[in-house]
Amino acid sequence: MAPRIVISASRRTDIPAFYMDWFMDRIEKGCFETVNPFNGKTSMVPATPEAVHTIVFWSKNFDPFIRGGYGNILAQKGFHLFFNFTINSTSAILEPRIPTLADRLDQAAALCDAFGPGTVQWRFDPICFYTTGDGSIHDNLADFDTIADRMEALSVKRCITSFMDHYAKIRKRTAATPGFNFIDPALEKKIEILTRLKTTSPKRGITLFACCEKAVLEALPAGMDIAPAACIPNRYLVNLFGGHLSFQKDRGQRTGRGCGCMVSRDIGRYQDQPCFHDCLFCYANPSCDHRTTQGARP
Repeated sequence: MAPRIVISASRRTDIPAFYMDWFMDRIEKGCFETVNPFNGKTSMVPATPEAVHTIVFWSKNFDPFIRGGYGNILAQKGFHLFFNFTINSTSAILEPRIPTLADRLDQAAALCDAFGPGTVQWRFDPICFYTTGDGSIHDNLADFDTIADRMEALSVKRCITSFMDHYAKIRKRTAATPGFNFIDPALEKKIEILTRLKTTSPKRGITLFACCEKAVLEALPAGMDIAPAACIPNRYLVNLFGGHLSFQKDRGQRTGRGCGCMVSRDIGRYQDQPCFHDCLFCYANPSCDHRTTQGARP
């Protein structure tokens, strides 16, 4: 019998924050229709407990998911759930439309209480450096220790981080903010930061992983054992839930950069399901003007 699949929901948008009604409708129908963003081909993804081993949810705001009771409904149907929860430092300029840090930490606590701390993977991602016109350099590392302390209290054991990638669409987006520029720090600075995070994380029982940072990991000092990240960690999911999954690498991801994700089926759509968090560094939204074309969300 073929292994069951993992559904990724989703790298391309924030389904738990904005699209759970659509998601649950497709669960009731038993399948998702997906469109390959590169070649436009349509395919069907099964959405039954018999075919799906785990649903991996990605979000910066699980409040609608929690308040709607969707996790309990899915668990009762027989789905395993895993949560990639991006919790970054508070920054009104980088992430202008997400809940307060206190609210997000409370959401993490609610997920741990309902589904167990092993189902929550904390993503502190991406680490950003930027200037705002006065010549000074800023970053978004300020709240790392505060978040890590709460993760320790919740018994969350996994943290994934990376440095921002400077895509062309991000440069286009930031051009509308006078004086603002993202900076790509030197390799030595990246090593310094990962070394500091690695030094503090184990003291809290947290294992630090780096996402798509092959060059940085190869340059780390001997003995600084930060592993490449797998945001879709099928081996871990089998250890967590049992059963069988494919352990093949997802060749649709940036394996050459060090992505460790294993095969899954992503059911989000860039164009049809824009994310309304308006994060300045976002790689997913096709346009920085989606609020005017799609309608702003609260």
